[in-house]
Amino acid sequence: MAKVTSHLWFEKDARQAVEFYVATIPNSAIGRATDVAADNPSGPAGSVKIIEFVLDDQNFIALEAGPLDPFNHSFSVLVELDGQDEIDRIWNAFLDNGGKPEQCGWLKDRWGLSWQIVPKILGDMAAHPDRERSKRAMEAMLGMVKIDVAALERAFGETDFAAQR
Repeated sequence: MAKVTSHLWFEKDARQAVEFYVATIPNSAIGRATDVAADNPSGPAGSVKIIEFVLDDQNFIALEAGPLDPFNHSFSVLVELDGQDEIDRIWNAFLDNGGKPEQCGWLKDRWGLSWQIVPKILGDMAAHPDRERSKRAMEAMLGMVKIDVAALERAFGETDFAAQR
């Protein structure tokens, strides 16, 4: 059986990043941590660290191996949440830990990794068959920094999503 794992290359502080992520995202845990036993292009034996972790049932590996390519927007971690309280809690945790807010529910954490902190209903609104309602919700979202669920629902119009929160 195949297993898919997202692999994140950190220049430094991978352990601190992983500890923050698992403390912030529900249903998360750190798994095995390994120091690479062989000399390699990133440094001598023991200098490269591998940390396996899970964020809400999604597998990740953090590799701390010195400078290479910085994180950028071509890869982000999407966190879909049930409601505004959880969005606020996680958003504020990232900002309080050195993150920087961006548009449309995106932020960059202090290590440069991009995150999308959004309500689960956003995908349903985007895919809704009433394209005018979908358009209003998406236009409202595009004007936001941190997502405001109530404002999305107002823009979308009468909603059957409230029961999902």
